[in-house]
Amino acid sequence: MSAELKRTPLADVHVAAGARMVDFGGWDMPVNYGSQIEEHHAVRRDAGMFDVSHMLNVDVAGADATVFLRKLIANDVAKLTQPGKALYSCMLNPQGGVIDDLIVYFFTPTQWRLVVNAGTADKDIAWMQRVAASGGLKVTVTPRRDLAMIAVQGPNARAKVWTTRPDWRATTENLGVFAGVQFPGDTMVARTGYTGEDGFEIVVPATEVEKLWKDLTAQGVAPCGLGARDTLRLEAGMNLYGQDMDELIHPNQAGLTWTVSLKDPERRFIGRDAIEQFADPRAFIGLKLLDRGVMRAHMAVRTSKGMGEVTSGTMSPTMGVSIGFARLPQGVVAGDRVEIDIRGKWVPAEVCKLPFVRHGQVVTHV
Repeated sequence: MSAELKRTPLADVHVAAGARMVDFGGWDMPVNYGSQIEEHHAVRRDAGMFDVSHMLNVDVAGADATVFLRKLIANDVAKLTQPGKALYSCMLNPQGGVIDDLIVYFFTPTQWRLVVNAGTADKDIAWMQRVAASGGLKVTVTPRRDLAMIAVQGPNARAKVWTTRPDWRATTENLGVFAGVQFPGDTMVARTGYTGEDGFEIVVPATEVEKLWKDLTAQGVAPCGLGARDTLRLEAGMNLYGQDMDELIHPNQAGLTWTVSLKDPERRFIGRDAIEQFADPRAFIGLKLLDRGVMRAHMAVRTSKGMGEVTSGTMSPTMGVSIGFARLPQGVVAGDRVEIDIRGKWVPAEVCKLPFVRHGQVVTHV
């Protein structure tokens, strides 16, 4: 018998709204509320919101917090000097594989916050505590399951949040991209997201999230499920952990070299030796199907340089064609023609740079 699914504080609200619920990494989550395509377009054209309370906020604090994070993750948190500023990175194992991809927020040298993926949260916490203990570091790692999170995304997302919570406007109106601000009472508003659109990710106590969700709904923010979240992130060229990378994949094998900082030779972060010694001959790049069909993960790709594999694929509501990511042989470049094995038929496709869509506009040619 399978284990009982975990539920976010908004689960009953989703069910009451008629959401179709699915098992997502052990969590009972909404895949859509009716039309996944309408939810997708709401984010691209107006404002939509996602319950992302399954993701885990983790507070990292203590005298050695900065030293700990400089060892723990591949990007260098020393870059962060302004309170609230954030960066994206990967947490690697000693072999250079991706344990998880995450966002880290700086508040003070002794106060930080990480946001980690739902499916990896338990192993992430165990790994962090192991790293801290093995180094004898003065640091505490505190999972915050008492918090919930809503992502409000789209060209009108910030304006609708300010209409819903006017007292947040003065503090968040000039907030730069990839930065957050903390309010009294465990609320945090960050200008981050996973859709390629502007917006906020809002953290509030779990006891307050239902009211916020309903207030945003009243302001015309469309509830959206995981289905639209997947098509939006694919259009935006954003990886999904467990699909585009995992513990056997190095960052450079997933187009994430930009999240690794090697500038400081003295900073021997976990996994550094492995990724410095290993250069993968494959490219991580986009694909656009040139005929009917839909690309999915693990489909074979035939190129003039050899074989590759689709890691993520979907039908793009914005572009009207199937798009995907793939690991392809070295030398395959944007503009090349390749073929995808879709149910035994080789279907033509074009190699593309990522992203496909940004701020509602197609940035690759269809």
